[in-house]
Amino acid sequence: MKYAFIRDQANDFPVKLLCQQLGVQRSAYYDWRAQSCKIIAPEELALRRRMKELFAASRGSLGSRMIMQNLRQEGFEIGRDKTRRLMKQLQLKVRQKRKYKVTTDSKHKLPVAENILNQDFSPSAPNQAWGSDITYLWTQQGWIYLAVIIDLYSRRVVGWSIDRCMKKALVIRALMMAVNLRKPLPGLIHHSDRGSQYASHDYQKLLKQHGMICSMSRKGNCWDNAPVERFFSSLKREWTGDRWYRTRQEGIADVREYVAAYYNSRRLHSTLGYMTPMNYEKRLN
Repeated sequence: MKYAFIRDQANDFPVKLLCQQLGVQRSAYYDWRAQSCKIIAPEELALRRRMKELFAASRGSLGSRMIMQNLRQEGFEIGRDKTRRLMKQLQLKVRQKRKYKVTTDSKHKLPVAENILNQDFSPSAPNQAWGSDITYLWTQQGWIYLAVIIDLYSRRVVGWSIDRCMKKALVIRALMMAVNLRKPLPGLIHHSDRGSQYASHDYQKLLKQHGMICSMSRKGNCWDNAPVERFFSSLKREWTGDRWYRTRQEGIADVREYVAAYYNSRRLHSTLGYMTPMNYEKRLN
């Protein structure tokens, strides 16, 4: 504001007097006058505006590589170095990753299945292999538990359920949502951990009823269900990690937004050639 006032009044008052009145050094004034104003082209302004929009939509989780890929898909010509530079100028700093833990109730005497999937996370078509698991989120009203079913072909969440209890009804609702949405043919491999919910008689009965082949991770091996673990990591790192939910309903609504409005339809995946799960499946149509 001081320099702006000097600029407006420079032709009417001596510079020395103006600098004394405003408390600035004359050398600083002359340095400022010598600087040329930088004009930003409309295309550059549009690029910066869109970059900030993408970053805000991801809740500050998109790094330079993913922002670059998003921008390129929208028609912007931009490289990694320029993306990094603009992010620094715009103060778009990615949030620090947070650690989380996974719980599995495997201390039961129910039968468990062999690891038929055997870390083959690249089926050739949809509805050939699904991954499933449970995680939890904290609210001021208590814990909420999220069960998901992910199609390993596209990494799309095809079924999910949230409840305050981690019982078999939670995973059954997620399974039925996936079945009703996808209507898979017999022979689909359904992979999960050895949790009691998935090993329960009711859940196993549903798998057989729909012609699914049950596969379970080896004991204590999180890599056997890596795609679902990565989904939970993304959810908590990108979306819920710094949120403080007052009620369970707030938490449920926020997870619904991530799954339905962001993850499936807007989030790019490097394993899918930087496509969204829904667009990756649309290639088959």
